[in-house]
Amino acid sequence: MENDKKYTARQEQLARFAKALGHPARISIMQFLAKQESCYFGDIHEELPIAKATVSQHLKELKNAGLIQGEIETPKVKYCINKANWELAQNLFSEFMGQCICKKKNCC
Repeated sequence: MENDKKYTARQEQLARFAKALGHPARISIMQFLAKQESCYFGDIHEELPIAKATVSQHLKELKNAGLIQGEIETPKVKYCINKANWELAQNLFSEFMGQCICKKKNCC
């Protein structure tokens, strides 16, 4: 008999965000975009110490997770943090990390 237990939508969304942020290059990209006053027009690979093809793969992961949004406006691409999903990620991570694992001072 197959296990009927399912993950909640919040657990699945948190896992998608965690996976997307699970590489230092993606953290770097998010930090770079967070410092921008508005959407960034340009080649992010020029701002970061990684190859253009590698940046493209990382941007794709972040976009698929919904953490960034981008539009091709030849010859450049416009990238922004998806503010609604970033706020959701903040809430989900805060909720997850704020859980009290053990009420005792030393659990083990």
